[in-house]
Amino acid sequence: MNLRHLIDFNDMSTTDWNMLYNLTCDIIKAPEKYAAACKGTVLATLFYEPSTRTQFSFQTAMLRLGGNVIGFADPNSSSVSKGESLRDTVKIVSGYADIMVMRNPLDGAAYAASLYSPVPIINAGDGAHLHPTQTMTDMFTIYNEKGTYENLNIGLCGDLFNGRTVHSFIKAFSRYKNNRFWLISTKELMVPGYVYETIENTDNEIITADNLEECIGELDILYMTRIQRERFKTDEEYKTQAGIYILNKSKMEKAKPNMIVMHPLPKVDEIFYDVDDDPRAIYFKQARNGMYVRMALILLLCEANRERYTDLSVYPLPQRQFCNNQRCISNKEIYLPELIKDSACVYCEHKLT
Repeated sequence: MNLRHLIDFNDMSTTDWNMLYNLTCDIIKAPEKYAAACKGTVLATLFYEPSTRTQFSFQTAMLRLGGNVIGFADPNSSSVSKGESLRDTVKIVSGYADIMVMRNPLDGAAYAASLYSPVPIINAGDGAHLHPTQTMTDMFTIYNEKGTYENLNIGLCGDLFNGRTVHSFIKAFSRYKNNRFWLISTKELMVPGYVYETIENTDNEIITADNLEECIGELDILYMTRIQRERFKTDEEYKTQAGIYILNKSKMEKAKPNMIVMHPLPKVDEIFYDVDDDPRAIYFKQARNGMYVRMALILLLCEANRERYTDLSVYPLPQRQFCNNQRCISNKEIYLPELIKDSACVYCEHKLT
């Protein structure tokens, strides 16, 4: 693998992904072979937002590889609470660790961190932007269940606007052909334009829907998501969207016998407990797959980056316009350089106006 960092699933070539998929399979088959693969290696987990599965799975992944873990699960327990910049945190922690995993509430934070890190950065979720290791988990699970990434009817349901797992998922599938994407949400929670565009000009079809019950019988995969309370400005705004999309036993009776139900978790009230025991509900298996996928990713990134990078790019304090996405990291960490590609902000991918 030639990657220095993993910020976006699409940073990986198809060859990289195939290598990672095969390594994950081998780890599951014979985990004892890898019990000391990262002996002496330190993983730092920098979680500025709450996490259960992602944080624990990364920590467990490194421990199962024989390495060690440092980090924080609450920025209030670190110097971040004193006003330390993201750049300074990254530069300090990279002196202690060989690889870092970061979750941050601001879009583009992982890419910003990568500008100043001499060790690999793994994006564990940057605001409402992307969540590439969840997508790796999803892709691994789908291939194991369906044996293909093409010719599928895929329903994505719930908070598609704020759902970074959905954004990463759609971007990943833009590489494949002849899929039909059913985007099931209210008009307020449709996917952002920049995400929509990644599929729009490919050999895939997009269908927008506002009713799960009417389209569930068409689906091969149903990817449920929660309405993300923490992304709304007020509780009143959240309540206008909560509870609209709920998967229950009666809806499952209208689905195909071989449809699979996925969820990045945590689930709140969008999936009734009577669905958990349906063999088509594979989200707990999906979550466990994530640990093995992350073991493979850590191993490959550490192997590819044994020699530490010392040629950090030095950027001057910029005079620049600010990104029109108020949740973009560049609007908080004002020392960041203005980086634009195809008239879009490199950090969060929103079009600049």
